Amino acid sequence: MLKINWRAPAAYRHTRKIPAAGFAWEYLRRNDDYREDFRLLVRAKRPDATELEAFVRRWGLRFPARSRRRA
Repeated sequence: MLKINWRAPAAYRHTRKIPAAGFAWEYLRRNDDYREDFRLLVRAKRPDATELEAFVRRWGLRFPARSRRRA
């Protein structure tokens, strides 16, 4: 059983410091439907563009391009 009082605003004060993307991730990673979709996507090893696009659209995800580091 949780030890925090979920009705008390003070129990959630720490969430003020979480950036929007971090807060969204904390919610999303606990979503059973998301976890199942992700599991299926990873299981495909090399999903095609259509599968990736469907996943991105369903979950509203964006994957910004990473800068390439030169050695």
